[in-house]
Amino acid sequence: MSTRAALAWLQLELTIQPIVEGHGDVAAVPVLLRRFVAEAQVWPVRIGRPIRQPRGQLVGEAGVKRVVRLACVQPNCGAVLMLFDGDSDCPAELGPIVHRWATAAAGGVPCGVVLAHREFEAWFLAAIESLRGRRGIRLEAETHPDPENPRGAKEQLELRMHRGASYMETADQPAFSEQFSLSVAYRHSRSFRKLANSFGNLVQSMGHDIDAWPPATWTAGV
Repeated sequence: MSTRAALAWLQLELTIQPIVEGHGDVAAVPVLLRRFVAEAQVWPVRIGRPIRQPRGQLVGEAGVKRVVRLACVQPNCGAVLMLFDGDSDCPAELGPIVHRWATAAAGGVPCGVVLAHREFEAWFLAAIESLRGRRGIRLEAETHPDPENPRGAKEQLELRMHRGASYMETADQPAFSEQFSLSVAYRHSRSFRKLANSFGNLVQSMGHDIDAWPPATWTAGV
């Protein structure tokens, strides 16, 4: 095999390795990132099985560097994406600090750091109309006017469910990640836009051309 062919083969195998916080994230984040892959039509990009760490390990220098080093030695790792809830922290303040620690530990492997403001589930609130009639969401459920502001996004989802229904993170989070409107969430959620943009940057850093990302249908009106 020629050097050029070998490099092309390796590119086909490169993986984005997620690092996440919650049990629901382990199943949900690959679902969401694979939807990005499909939207961007970067079919060679693979999504690895997330490495889960407690939040305390993801907001301290030693914990971040340790888990990033672990991510970088996973098979065919071409990039690392850390994704966890912002909770009470400001993503614009904490995110760059964590990114600096991650980059220092990655040895040249591209890294992205995204904090969902305040919770991953806020992205579902940002596009709740697209989830109407699914997994207990009421047919008249309406998007929260400021989906990233309230604490307790899971409880906000339950308020939009039928009486007696409850949000089950490990089951509902991956299901909703497969179903919610990416374009509506992009328009209504700043931290979701950060995730989409970080994905595009990582894909380009891995050597793939990615045209018109995010799609024009997402960015209209933003």
